[in-house]
Amino acid sequence: MDRAGHGNRRDGHFLDRTAMSLRAPLGRVLGLGSAKGGTDHFWGQRVSGVALVVLGLWFVASLSVLPSLDHHIVVEFIGRPLNSVLLSLSSLTAAYHSYLGVQVVIEDYVHGPGLKIVSLIISRFGHVFLAVVSLYAILKIGLGA
Repeated sequence: MDRAGHGNRRDGHFLDRTAMSLRAPLGRVLGLGSAKGGTDHFWGQRVSGVALVVLGLWFVASLSVLPSLDHHIVVEFIGRPLNSVLLSLSSLTAAYHSYLGVQVVIEDYVHGPGLKIVSLIISRFGHVFLAVVSLYAILKIGLGA
């Protein structure tokens, strides 16, 4: 036994996990840790960022070949099925990517627990609202309503 009486032995047969853990006691109880949610968030940001680059290049290239940016020409552009689908994907991906970024800023820089929760809820509802409004607008124009 070691000085603390944990029963750790150098040959490794008995290893007390709580004595060797670097996680906080609350993290052990809740099953949370640095790798539980951060990996998904990291990959979500990276994949949505790459998707936004590709969709953004498509959007700029598509607009650059239009004869003009008059209202009826842009409405006709959005009315094409492929364009309306890609524009919808762009809007939804931008809302998701923005939400992930704002979430990190709120979690890192808002320190009051109540204010942090309220800010995260407002951010989520705001991003969902903007995504739904943009999708509605694209569908309304795309379907010719």
